[in-house]
Amino acid sequence: MNEFGGTTGLILEEPLLTEKGKKGRMGMSLPRRDIERAPMDETLKGEGPRLPDLSEVEVVRHYTRLSTWNFGVDTGLYPLGSCTMKYNPKTNERQAALTGFAGAHPLLPEKLSQGALKIMYELERFLAEITGMDSVSLQPSAGAHGEFAGMLVFHAYHKSKGSNRTKIIVPDTAHGTNPASAALCGFSPVNVKSNERGVLSPEAIAAVMDEQTAGIMVTNPNTLGFFEENIKEIAEIVHARGGLVYADGANMNAVMGIVSMGDIGIDVLHLNLHKTFSTPHGGGGPGAGPVCVKRHLERFLPVPRVVEQGGRYRLSYDFPHSIGKLHAFYGNVGIMIRAYSYILSLGPELKRVSQLAVLNANYVKEKLKDTLHLPYDRPCMHECVFSDKLQAPLKVTTLDMVKRLIDYGFHPPTIYFPLVVHGAIMIEPTETESREEIDRFIRAFKEVVKEAGEDPERLHKAPHSTKVRRLDETAAARNPRLTCF
Repeated sequence: MNEFGGTTGLILEEPLLTEKGKKGRMGMSLPRRDIERAPMDETLKGEGPRLPDLSEVEVVRHYTRLSTWNFGVDTGLYPLGSCTMKYNPKTNERQAALTGFAGAHPLLPEKLSQGALKIMYELERFLAEITGMDSVSLQPSAGAHGEFAGMLVFHAYHKSKGSNRTKIIVPDTAHGTNPASAALCGFSPVNVKSNERGVLSPEAIAAVMDEQTAGIMVTNPNTLGFFEENIKEIAEIVHARGGLVYADGANMNAVMGIVSMGDIGIDVLHLNLHKTFSTPHGGGGPGAGPVCVKRHLERFLPVPRVVEQGGRYRLSYDFPHSIGKLHAFYGNVGIMIRAYSYILSLGPELKRVSQLAVLNANYVKEKLKDTLHLPYDRPCMHECVFSDKLQAPLKVTTLDMVKRLIDYGFHPPTIYFPLVVHGAIMIEPTETESREEIDRFIRAFKEVVKEAGEDPERLHKAPHSTKVRRLDETAAARNPRLTCF
């Protein structure tokens, strides 16, 4: 068997659907008409969409072929750093697909929605227990939406104190959406650089924390893959000057059952159910970014909130200090059900999830640190960051190497992020990959680096065995082709 999953075998081509088919061809049989023909309203007449006439087999083959061109976490290792693209157990999909959940409508009366409301209510309590926070809202529908909610809570809190603070501290190791979320709420981001260990120094925070600063947004673990080891001292500095501490919890997959965010001084935390809690990630579909708060901020959480009274559950708007409604309905309830199923199926083993995620990342770090440049040679959390510094003299870039990695059957890791590392290669294997699969990935990367020394031009033209070769990304950005018509 080939050691790697890449192949140069059969690649099926086909013309566009608009170029296929024949007039009158049809892949279905319409029922016999049981009513008389009626003239069409003149206002509805006109040229319709140019859809091709296709047979059933043409349609089936088309979509089957497209599915073979996709790569996802069900296909193989998806080592995107900072995204936690881990395998999602299919039992979660089964629970979310139950008729009572999948067929529910957001306008159903509460008496017909007790199951969904109870799951939402209990999921909030589960997430509070896991994070060490006091209250949770499931309203935010994505990670950045959760950040936005957190900043609205900051704003509401300071307004309730009669204070009009205008600045937010955002470290250089934060997720890229953090400063944008702060700016959307009227705050000016204040950048702070991490120290030589890749974490924040209390002295750096003390130097910029003043009476005009609403607080700090810290990603923990941060985008370099390190736990902010000075976070308690930093939180004390911020709190002493009247500020709040927000934690971007997108990397919670590294610390479940190990770190209580509430105990280390965090006031507001968002989570990504589509990262840590094993729900679908990407593709433009629904996500979920619950926001968790400590008790003194609970009154500001968005509405409606799920409340329980006498064993019955309902959505309540009776929270006068709330930041308001973030979207029309809890339309992403299927994501919540998947997360609920994941948490119930693992229970206390959630801690084991984080332990294995950290173990796998450190294994990759140790195995590749003599192959790729490692900017910070110290134990990491769930992800490790390398760079292309050793390959730069060969005129081989990070992009060249990960494009070549595709030929070996692996999806590229995150590149050029975090920005604090030039030519960054950010790898997160997650806990769901076996040692054998991780070893195959490591061997493939070593082969790519070996090729960089022997034949750099081959890497410049990679990938070689895919349906689509290296694209001119600059031209694509400046002259996008948005339609095939």
